[in-house]
Amino acid sequence: MSLAAFLLALGTTCRITRFITKDTLAAGFRTWVADHFGDDSRPTYLVNCGWCTSTWVAAAMAVYASLLHTTAWFHLPATALTLSYLAGVASRWLD
Repeated sequence: MSLAAFLLALGTTCRITRFITKDTLAAGFRTWVADHFGDDSRPTYLVNCGWCTSTWVAAAMAVYASLLHTTAWFHLPATALTLSYLAGVASRWLD
């Protein structure tokens, strides 16, 4: 895998992890997990912990990137998600 593909996989992992653990749009999912498994359950902890969630997102991303890193099926969504993550970071830093 090239350095560019690795960096896109990294950015994608960061964005998906942030979406699951912090984004308002995923709050309903986190609430559903807590309601279904309990507030003190491991699944609830998982969807609220960036370190924990990133392990699983990174594992899935590694498989996805290793299989498709030379195709548009990887590059287009990975680029969009990486740019989204970087825009969010820049916005927080610049504001």
